[in-house]
Amino acid sequence: MQPMRIHRGQVAPIERANIDTDQIIPKQFLKRIERTGYGPYLFNDWRYDAAGAPRPEFILNREPYSHASILLAGRNFGCGSSREHAAWALNDFGIRVVIAPSFADIFHSNAANNGLLTVELPEAEMAKLFARAAAAAVYELTVDVERLLVADDEGWSSAFPLDPFRRHCLLNGLDQIGITLQHEQAIREFEQRPALY
Repeated sequence: MQPMRIHRGQVAPIERANIDTDQIIPKQFLKRIERTGYGPYLFNDWRYDAAGAPRPEFILNREPYSHASILLAGRNFGCGSSREHAAWALNDFGIRVVIAPSFADIFHSNAANNGLLTVELPEAEMAKLFARAAAAAVYELTVDVERLLVADDEGWSSAFPLDPFRRHCLLNGLDQIGITLQHEQAIREFEQRPALY
């Protein structure tokens, strides 16, 4: 994983609650085992019509949102099935941060394990963000993982909570394999010990 200390990016607002993992990455695209290549299918049923043509009204099909790296969403983002592909698809599209009032537990864990930051903000702050994003031709946010602060250039800012372990992993670019490999020397020493049987 790439470390994340401060991330600045274009915001794409999708003001919907209960966006489930089948909407994020539909089931027909889950036949592969790689973690990459899912970006083109992110929100497939919303982005494309039945013939596969881009729907111009969907936000990620419009400039500057097609290059967004921060997604605003409604409460309970990532509900539904436990597919890790949802986090993979968001990452592969280029989304590094999802900001919402709440997240489904399994999606929240899958995101953390794949270097995708989930920021929980109160509904009142989310309403301000959606309004600011709608009023600006280009709306960018800066997310500071070290200071646990999200801010725009117009003076709005909000602190956000983040589990200390997840914060450590993001700051250091550690997934579960990376955490294990921090103990590589101890693992080698254990493997070289004579068997007791």
